[in-house]
Amino acid sequence: MAVPSPWSLKDGVDLPDGLSLSGTARLRYESLSGQPRVGLSASDTLTTSRITLLATYQLDWVRLVAEIYDSRAYGGHAAGSVGVNDVNALEPLQAYVLFDLGNRLGAEKFTVQAGRFLLALGSRRLLATEDYRNSNNSYTGVRTDFSLGGTAVTLFYTLPHIILPHDKPGILNNDVTFDLETFDLTMWGGYLERPHLFGEIEGDVTYLHLDQHDAPGRPIQNRSLDTLDARLIRNPKPGSFDYEGEAAYQTGTIRDNLTAAAPRLDVSAWFAHLSAGYTFPAAWSLRLSLQGDYASGDGPGSGYQRFDTLYGLRRADFSPGGIFSAVGRANIVSPAIRIEAIPTARFDLFATYRPMWLASSTDAFSTTGVRDATGKAGNFAGHQVEGRARYWLVPDALVLEANGALLFKGSQLTQSPNSLATGDTAFGAISIMTFF
Repeated sequence: MAVPSPWSLKDGVDLPDGLSLSGTARLRYESLSGQPRVGLSASDTLTTSRITLLATYQLDWVRLVAEIYDSRAYGGHAAGSVGVNDVNALEPLQAYVLFDLGNRLGAEKFTVQAGRFLLALGSRRLLATEDYRNSNNSYTGVRTDFSLGGTAVTLFYTLPHIILPHDKPGILNNDVTFDLETFDLTMWGGYLERPHLFGEIEGDVTYLHLDQHDAPGRPIQNRSLDTLDARLIRNPKPGSFDYEGEAAYQTGTIRDNLTAAAPRLDVSAWFAHLSAGYTFPAAWSLRLSLQGDYASGDGPGSGYQRFDTLYGLRRADFSPGGIFSAVGRANIVSPAIRIEAIPTARFDLFATYRPMWLASSTDAFSTTGVRDATGKAGNFAGHQVEGRARYWLVPDALVLEANGALLFKGSQLTQSPNSLATGDTAFGAISIMTFF
């Protein structure tokens, strides 16, 4: 007997031809003790909600898309970590038109997209659509995708949105304030992907240019960054080894501090990710992998060496965001061992262990803000154990998810002048999400 499909929004609405509707709703509770980040309370809790509604209208070779994100947080406080990563109420993240010109131009693929849209490329380590994070980054601009001799090409020019509100009272009140788009913050670039570069090995190259200037009332550390990234990957499959190698080099300039007269520093930074794994041909699809990550930190001298991950994803490689957000792609050297399993069609889980060092002992560790400018606290940050378990209560419609992390602090996180005497960090989160 056939299993009935989950209810969807289109089942309850009489829609005209060409129009489709879909959405999601998520509720999550997070708790943290042993705060690792500077300037925040020793412990924290937060409840977040996120509702999305997506409408698509297809008319021959033209597609119209609109999507609203309603990201809110409850139970936050002024000394807590709640911020723009958690709150962005009633924001139209997507509102664009897409022209599919492939058939009209006699090409395999040629599309042009204009308006507000989400943007994710390649491994998503530099440019991602967020999943774990409660809010999302959106962009206004133009994008084109086409195929060139078997190589997929993406070119784009955008104004990344500045998420509002960004003041603490507005965030705590879940104020509805439309995000800011301005030519003071622009990003453009390109992406090339070759699905079968060498047999089963895929390859891609990304170039991104980001330019950001301050404006009246919004002083920032002006950035002009060029980032070139290359990756090779063989995707996992049962009974086979897989691997991935990615590296990016970043150059440009950045202002030494927020003051208008501050000197500009030359940037020279980089990151690398290596992983190798094996998936066992068994019922659980068990996969074991070894990983290694390096992201440069700033050191002594006249230049600037701290890698900027731009709009990259944190969760896939390092740890959950939310009120934890302690470990990311900046000033870190970290090998890791990871185990993943799918015991049933409804249940999947993974766990990762990683020791962590600083690439530069005089810079702040990763995204904690903890720093010893003398380097006397050493370069060992500690050990992290983290994982996730997901269970589909209703396949493709309702999923329960639990995330957790333990950070056993090393000397740099306990002996630096601004480190917090809060003990080791324990983080947990549980969420329920529906798709309709």
